[in-house]
Amino acid sequence: MSIHPTAIIDQSAQISSDVEIGPYCVIGPEVEIGSGTVLISHVHVHRLTVIGEQNRFSSHASIGGEPQDLKYRGEPTRLRIGNRNDFREFVTLNRGSVGGGGATTIGDHNLLMAYSHVAHDCHVGSHVIMDNAATLAGHVEVSDHSTVGALSAVHQFCRVGPHAFIGGFSVITRDALPYIKTVGNRNQAKIYGINAIGLERRGIPAESIEELKKAYRILFRSGLNTGDALERMKEHEWKSEEVATLVRFIETSGRGFIK
Repeated sequence: MSIHPTAIIDQSAQISSDVEIGPYCVIGPEVEIGSGTVLISHVHVHRLTVIGEQNRFSSHASIGGEPQDLKYRGEPTRLRIGNRNDFREFVTLNRGSVGGGGATTIGDHNLLMAYSHVAHDCHVGSHVIMDNAATLAGHVEVSDHSTVGALSAVHQFCRVGPHAFIGGFSVITRDALPYIKTVGNRNQAKIYGINAIGLERRGIPAESIEELKKAYRILFRSGLNTGDALERMKEHEWKSEEVATLVRFIETSGRGFIK
């Protein structure tokens, strides 16, 4: 184990033998850090944080801090991080709250760029990109392969669907649809078609992308209200699972979704 002499590590922390801990890092009580993880410098890992393998934390990241929730009373809530994530400078991740299930979770293979923030009780999937200063309020769900653009914010209790793309400087106050580009500030936020280029880069078959485009036209360009559009969708025999995911996301939206 490579530990810089200026690092401060609580005796109750469980750290794998090949972890690298750089200058002025602070590791709190009951922290677990998996194999191959690197803390470059000035990283603070707070209590009750569980970190998987081969993660990388850049300088001044604050990992597992208390939830920024006035109802929090010091309960032993957690932050759980998966494997092979890259957390850049000044990233902040908060633990969960009792009212939100007690845990914030981060999946695998994610990139959180400088100054991005994940609040209490958020659940971030895998292969997600959060650009510089992207912000998630509490209780937000971000699905796999989605992107939250620079200086964008997602309102509490909203969902970001799989393969969604949120453009920079956006404020998302309703659910952001899967496979679709969403850009804009609050009531001015709009959808701008299927994220075809992003889907191609991620290996989604061309046939599925074409079906998503057809579904998009029925849902948002036919002039039908949402209920009637969904009924028309059911008249078609869709082959791609992606269309089924889009329909399911719309049908289960609690806050409504951006059109």
